[in-house]
Amino acid sequence: MQNLNRRTFIKNTLLGSAALVAGIRPLVGNSDDLSHLCILHTNDTHSRIDPYPANDPRFPLMGGYARRSAVIAAIRKETNDVLLLDAGDIFQGTPYYNIYGGEPELRLMSMMGYDAATMGNHEFDNGLEGFLKVLPFARFPFVTSNYDFSDTILHGKTQSYLVIIKDNLRIGIYGLGIKLEGLVGRNHFGNTLWHEPVKVAQSIEILLKEEMKCDLIICLSHLGYKNSTPQPDDITIASNTRYTNIILGGHTHTLLDSPEIVPNAIRKKVYIGQTGYGGVRLGRMNVYFNNRNKETFVEAFTTKILKNQES
Repeated sequence: MQNLNRRTFIKNTLLGSAALVAGIRPLVGNSDDLSHLCILHTNDTHSRIDPYPANDPRFPLMGGYARRSAVIAAIRKETNDVLLLDAGDIFQGTPYYNIYGGEPELRLMSMMGYDAATMGNHEFDNGLEGFLKVLPFARFPFVTSNYDFSDTILHGKTQSYLVIIKDNLRIGIYGLGIKLEGLVGRNHFGNTLWHEPVKVAQSIEILLKEEMKCDLIICLSHLGYKNSTPQPDDITIASNTRYTNIILGGHTHTLLDSPEIVPNAIRKKVYIGQTGYGGVRLGRMNVYFNNRNKETFVEAFTTKILKNQES
C-alpha cells in the first residue's frame, strides 16, 4: 500500500507537469517540484560496536558498526540526498565505553558520515568532563534544544538547531532530551538546566518554519516513544506541535517497523520512528516533497543489520 501511495504521489506530481504543457490547470505542480530525501536513523546503540555473539538470545549475530557502515554505504550508492541521524544513547553498554569513554563510537560515526545527533541520558555517564573530552572525535554536531549548558563547560559546544539543504529542501533539525533529575547523578550533569520540551519544541519549530523558511522539520528526541509516567514523550510532542513533520526517537528502545503516524495540533501527519536497541536495525524514511503545494509523502521501514548485510 505504501508503494502504491508513493507511486500515486509521484504520478500526480508529474501529471501536473503534463497539464502545464497542455495548458490545463495543474493538479499538483511541475516535474521540477518533486524533491526526495532519504533519512537514515539510529538510536540507543549503547556502545555495541561489535555484532552480538551467535549465542545471544535476542540478537544472534546481529548489529555491529562495520556492518552498519556497509549498509549505509550501499544506500548512498543507490540514492542521492541521504541524511544520517542519531537519537541518543550512543554510549554505555559494553567495555568499549568503560575503557575508551566514547571515542571509538564517535570516530566510527564520523567515518559513516553522520549529519547530526542528539544527547541521550547515557551521554552524561562520564559527566560533562567525560563528554567534552571525546566530543572532538565527532565530526558532526550534537543538537540539544532543551538542555541549557550556559553555566557549564559544554557552553557553546552543542547547537540548539541545525539547517541542512538537500535536493533543494531546507531541513530544520532540533533535539529534545529527557529530564536528567532523578535519572542521572547531579554530579554528572552539574549546572545543566532542563527546559520543558513541549514549549521548546513549539518555539524552535516556529523559528525553523517562519524565520529559517524550512520545508521539512525533524525532531531528534530522547524523550521516549510513549511513557508510562507524566513525562512528555514523542506522542506528546507530535500532538502539541504544528510544523514538526518527523520525530526520530530513542530512550524507550521501541522498535517501530513502520512509523507511528500521529495528528498534530492542526491535524496534519507527524511520522514517528525508532529502531529498538543495540544497533541491530537501521531506520529509513523516504520523504517525497512537492515544492509547489508543500505536500509530503513519507514511507518508512527498518533494515536488520545482519551478517553479510542480509535483510
